[in-house]
Amino acid sequence: MHEKMKKVSPKKLIKIAGKIKLLILDVDGVLTDGSIILDNKNNEFKMFHVRDGHGIKMLIQSGIQVALITGRDSHVVLRRAQELGIKEIFQKCHDKTTAYRQLAKKYALHDSEIAYIGDDIVDIPVLRICGLPVTIADDEVKSFTIMVTKKEGGKGAVRQVCDLLLKAQGFWEDIINGYFQT
Repeated sequence: MHEKMKKVSPKKLIKIAGKIKLLILDVDGVLTDGSIILDNKNNEFKMFHVRDGHGIKMLIQSGIQVALITGRDSHVVLRRAQELGIKEIFQKCHDKTTAYRQLAKKYALHDSEIAYIGDDIVDIPVLRICGLPVTIADDEVKSFTIMVTKKEGGKGAVRQVCDLLLKAQGFWEDIINGYFQT
């Protein structure tokens, strides 16, 4: 029998989000819709949502770290991470808790300062220990999270979490005002 998370009020969610200094993302099913397209020449194709990418860039510019932990090894993921400025990438990682602990130690963070977005049972160990466990709308792990996005993976779910973090930490208005000054 697993221990289920208790859902929190919107006010409490904002309070939790206000403490986050690191957002860790699973890739397939979170940053993508979970589809993996392979062709006859060993090329791999994934689709990423541009708004998720912009949200990640805004987080990084605001001083919130972003990391990827994925079980697959993909040049496409590495390229996307580089485009977005994500420096912490753990690929072919089957023990996500170890990668999580390495990141927490490197940045001297408590669990309460780390958010994680996952969508499958391999993500449960990290979802159970991070401060802000999140899953996407079409998931397998809702009972292990305190937030479920309205958007699906690869379709703006990550952006929804980025926006929450930016608003909860008081960065949102400055970001919006920055676009009016250009």
